Amino acid sequence: MTIVFESILPVFLLVILGVALRRTTLVDQGLWIGLEQFGYYFLFPALLFSTLAKADFTGMKADATAIATIGSVTLMSAALLLSWPPLRASGVSGATFTSIFQTATRWNAFIALAVAQKLYGAIGLSLTALVMTLIIIPINFYNVAVLIWFGGGSRGVGFFFLKIATNPLIISSAVGILFNLTGLQLYAPVMTAIDMLATASLSLGLIMVGAGLKIADALKPSMPALLAVALKLLVMPMFMVGGSALLGIRGDALLVIAVGAAVPTAMNGYLLAKQMGGDAELYASVATIQTAVSFFTIPLVLFVSGYVAAG
Repeated sequence: MTIVFESILPVFLLVILGVALRRTTLVDQGLWIGLEQFGYYFLFPALLFSTLAKADFTGMKADATAIATIGSVTLMSAALLLSWPPLRASGVSGATFTSIFQTATRWNAFIALAVAQKLYGAIGLSLTALVMTLIIIPINFYNVAVLIWFGGGSRGVGFFFLKIATNPLIISSAVGILFNLTGLQLYAPVMTAIDMLATASLSLGLIMVGAGLKIADALKPSMPALLAVALKLLVMPMFMVGGSALLGIRGDALLVIAVGAAVPTAMNGYLLAKQMGGDAELYASVATIQTAVSFFTIPLVLFVSGYVAAG
């Protein structure tokens, strides 16, 4: 437990650095919006492409991993949709529901990749990238659909598929897998430049996570916020680790999956909430609480998962 705690501490120190920098005059505040966009459209896609194009997935049980991860996200999504009638009866609005849904199903891949690399090295990075590739399309499909339906914006089919087809994370993942499966290679200097972007993405991504958090909004959390925290940090790991174990996944592979399930929600969902009629303020509050609480729940999830992984 102590080893895991100390391993993820550097990750959260960078998040805290982002929190501090956002609240000082040392950095021009106009930087953050541009940095978020740069990360979303360039840094993170570079990391996904670089990792997936060169990853060796031999022995990773990709079929079982796909069933476990996609199945867990689908079960969580279905359970949340079934909870809508009682939530609506209790006064939860459609916009609020979209943020509960997003923060319960999305995961912060910057944190997951950093923790997995720190704990399990290259194999952790490759397996996390594989999990990301498997669930990035279902997660975005479900979340965009919920935002379209409950967010009060356009419900057009064309708008929906445009959001899916133009997602830079989906595009970079698909291209990376294509290069991996076909053996295609980029001109070496170009690949080196992409690798340099990928290397910068983890540390900058964690700082951006911290910069996007809103501490004041989390001091008096609402019931919807607490519900989203419990669903993401406790229920999702139970679904994903349990499903993976039932399908025979053990060892470090199961622990890496546990990391992905246990990390807090992704900050890009906040931008989506703002653009598509979701409750962006609730999203920011939940993301802040989840990030703080996950510092303690990730070691707990990994501690419990260690017993499951050992068989």
